[in-house]
Amino acid sequence: MKLRSIFLLFLCVLIYTSVSAQDLSEQIRFNLEQAPEEGKLNLSGVPIQKTGETFRFYADRNFTPVWSENGLLNELAYEMRFEIRQAKYDGLNPEAYHLGIIETFFEAFESNQKSGVSNSLTDLAELELFLSDAYFLLASHLDRGKVDPSRLKVSWDIPRKPQTANYADLLNESIQSQSIREGLEKLYPEYPAYRKGREVIRELEEKAKGDDLNWKPLKTDKSIKVGESNSQIPTVRERLGFWGYLGENMELESRDYDSLLFESVKNYQLAKGLEADGILGKLTLSALNESPVDLMQKAAINLERLRWIPNSFFQSDLILINIPNFRLDYRSPTDTIFSTRVIVGTYKNQSPVFTAAMRYIVFSPYWNIPPSIARNEVIPAIRRNSDYLSRNHMEVVTGSGTVVPNSQINWAQRPFPYLIRQKPGTFNSLGLVKFMFPNRYNVYLHDTPGKHLFDREVRTFSHGCIRMQDPFQFAQILLDDMEEWTSENIEEAMNQGKEQIVNLQKNIPVLIVYLTFWADTNGQPHFRPDIYNRDEELRSLLNF
Repeated sequence: MKLRSIFLLFLCVLIYTSVSAQDLSEQIRFNLEQAPEEGKLNLSGVPIQKTGETFRFYADRNFTPVWSENGLLNELAYEMRFEIRQAKYDGLNPEAYHLGIIETFFEAFESNQKSGVSNSLTDLAELELFLSDAYFLLASHLDRGKVDPSRLKVSWDIPRKPQTANYADLLNESIQSQSIREGLEKLYPEYPAYRKGREVIRELEEKAKGDDLNWKPLKTDKSIKVGESNSQIPTVRERLGFWGYLGENMELESRDYDSLLFESVKNYQLAKGLEADGILGKLTLSALNESPVDLMQKAAINLERLRWIPNSFFQSDLILINIPNFRLDYRSPTDTIFSTRVIVGTYKNQSPVFTAAMRYIVFSPYWNIPPSIARNEVIPAIRRNSDYLSRNHMEVVTGSGTVVPNSQINWAQRPFPYLIRQKPGTFNSLGLVKFMFPNRYNVYLHDTPGKHLFDREVRTFSHGCIRMQDPFQFAQILLDDMEEWTSENIEEAMNQGKEQIVNLQKNIPVLIVYLTFWADTNGQPHFRPDIYNRDEELRSLLNF
């Protein structure tokens, strides 16, 4: 009996090792050579997305297999499958990396091993190519994003991050070190917000497992204030409790908006970047409508946006403006030097996403009224009221800046041959200073006389330019390396009644982005309203 058992064990070993490395290499080569000159190789009806890259990788290693040894899956194969599964925390769909067919092969191979049946040469070769293709595809998506931002309907005018590594070399390094994770992590964006964002998705996934709430949207015709009663208050309590913002032993079924609930709402609003006024208005209810799954998708969308941005932006001083956050941050590679509220474009006149270099400051600026505003707003107002120009401190000038007397102007002339500008002063629509980073959108940063608008929760009031709350302090920081520009001299230049241009000692990159989610260095998530409705297009392109 003992000899028989030994014989059967020996026979099983022979069966398992019946697939030689040479035979498998030949099968891999044969499969790859079936690829059309133009297009993708299909295996079992599934296209190999990175056919060319996969072919070159195997050709360079004489078609030696990576993911199996002696006809059996190795540890690296299991790690690769694990990394495909983990792609969901990068906001990517694991099914985009052949997970379904890979899982089928793994199950079959494991069943074969239990039954003492050898894995077929054809199956081993196909799984080999699916795993390698998955690696190259996942690597490229982690490195530069899955979606090409040039495909978006609304322009993302920031140069896409260049490829940071040769993926075949990276895979070979991973084979040597026996660590797929170590290699893939090298492709992550080089700023903490990305890794922290992955952890937020992981935490939300755990939260979603215990979610038994009905996320039917909360709606109201008017804001709900403390002291009022409303049928939706129990649902508000339920959702605040779900997210951990409701105090202990609070009544869940009450329809009354009491003082205890008021404090919970304010804490929730603070966490969401909303005005902490305790009023249940449109934005607060909209935030309360977002389930863990909704927030996971929102985070995923913005991790994709982060993958597009070149690492170089975060390796030097940077002026970062996030449109949905209504905020400007002047950052060094290690710290935030300055932060202030901003006002951005309306939905009709959206502030664009782009990058340019800040080069100079204009103190006591003229406002050269854009032709579209002059044509559609200013000239019709002048034709209705002849005092409009003087009352608004405006004048008409030629292209060279010569003032044109009113008596010489034909306001009905088309096209209008002159420029209209507003004189410097506290009344000027640009305020007392503007900060210039020349670009094709004619967008710039500037002061504003409308300071009260910075207290608003949603600050979408401009024609596309960015208005800032603390321009004097910003000017001080930008001119800190120029001794002649003391606080007193800056104050004087801002109130002198004539333009003065000051070139900066160094150009500073300005990055205007659109992020509705990010995680800070402490891992705290920050979600913002999608003010321009740009998330949905990217959601569809990511194929959640």
